[in-house]
Amino acid sequence: MRVLVVGWPSFVRGEATAGDVLALEAVRRRLAEAGLPCDIAWSPVFRPGALTLEQARPEDYTHLVFACGPLRGEQVERLHRRYARCRRVAVGVSVIDPGDPAAAGFHAVLPRDAPGVPARCDLAASVATPEVPVVGVVLVRRQREYGARGRHERVERELTGWLGRRECARLPLETRLDPGDWRLAATAAELESAVRRLDLVVTTRMHGLVLALKNRVPALAVDPVAGGAKVTAQARAWSWPAVLTPPEHAAGPRLLDPAELERWWRWCLSQEGAARARAQPETAPLADGLLDALDFARTRYDRLKPGTRHEKRHAE
Repeated sequence: MRVLVVGWPSFVRGEATAGDVLALEAVRRRLAEAGLPCDIAWSPVFRPGALTLEQARPEDYTHLVFACGPLRGEQVERLHRRYARCRRVAVGVSVIDPGDPAAAGFHAVLPRDAPGVPARCDLAASVATPEVPVVGVVLVRRQREYGARGRHERVERELTGWLGRRECARLPLETRLDPGDWRLAATAAELESAVRRLDLVVTTRMHGLVLALKNRVPALAVDPVAGGAKVTAQARAWSWPAVLTPPEHAAGPRLLDPAELERWWRWCLSQEGAARARAQPETAPLADGLLDALDFARTRYDRLKPGTRHEKRHAE
């Protein structure tokens, strides 16, 4: 007896949602507990190098289990034809039409929801997953004021490519506020409330660094300007070490050193990095000299007001 476990993440033209993947893992674990050997077939688009439906020969299996998702469509029907010699079971699925060939082709169906059947909890709820860092990602677009020193596109491409290989929950954030777009924060308080709940901020934007440190969240900052600009300057102002600055002239094909990114990533997520962030002040002092500058400006304005002695002297 050998079982092939499949679902929508098995199809090249399918979809791999978190719930689908957890459902396949739930079935695998249940079969393993029962001592039944099984394989999971994955789409080569989703998991390159893993077993695919094309590689899973029907003669190698006695049973096929389809988990999660709706029982509909040509791709599900094709399973019945390809694995006709196997006993086919669907579990944790939605049955919209019991007469649909995709649903009717199974020998047994254990639905999560179907007409006239009491609803069952979804399979995804039965699998516990480990916690991973929650990382806010704040990126800046090209800033024309830096001219030829701008490395925004290359820095973003290298940084996000590296970040995509880290095991973490990535949360794209935008510092731009817009009360007319539900996807964006309407107020600074809304944005900062999200930042406070993060384990780490990865950013190429100056205010991504500032708002992270203000809220005592570690930040891995990358200055998108060769030689450093305001991101690097703010890191110095806050005495924050986790900042990378691309060189004026890159010696190789990369601007960013993956080893340096990895080193600061680990430091930011360490107890030392978290403690350093917590030691930051909640608010920074207003720029020194502002009021003095305003007094100076007011004095100049008073001198130049119409009718003042200064103006009369100037007119004479």
